[in-house]
Amino acid sequence: MKFFEVIKARGSYRKAFTDAPVPHADLERIVDAGIRAPSGYNGQSTSFVVVTDPDQRARVAEIAGSRPVLNTAQAIIVVVMDPGATATKENSFGVEDYAAAVENMLLAATALGYASVWIDGALRRENIAARIAAELGIPDDREVRVILPVGVPAEPVTQNTRRGFGKRAWFERWGGE
Repeated sequence: MKFFEVIKARGSYRKAFTDAPVPHADLERIVDAGIRAPSGYNGQSTSFVVVTDPDQRARVAEIAGSRPVLNTAQAIIVVVMDPGATATKENSFGVEDYAAAVENMLLAATALGYASVWIDGALRRENIAARIAAELGIPDDREVRVILPVGVPAEPVTQNTRRGFGKRAWFERWGGE
């Protein structure tokens, strides 16, 4: 798929996946896309745990609130932030770093024919992020911020309708001429 086609094809997939495997080589390519994302001050504050073992995936899915997209994913990529890696006295770029990494990975997954969804809001309640971190042995000075279930979609992936350029972007001034 060409780059701009990938952008148009990427959608947040929340349904069940098929049982088709996702080869480790493809998962490495997806995570490498995240590793290559920009990072404030080149702090490289984002790390990843790729969960492929069926029992471990089931435990992570259960902690995160079992739902079809998690229960059937052939892999779950856990995105981990080091909150101090890009911090200066004035700024911290950990959120921007992992957000750029996640978007790169979502596009890479789409380009390879897989689907995913950015899950983070669900991690913020009931200590879910910390419980996933404990399950995966993630150090206490790191934060689980996002999980990305990855698999072959059982149903077509669609992108929600977007408001057009003239409604969300302008040249020179807000609202255009």
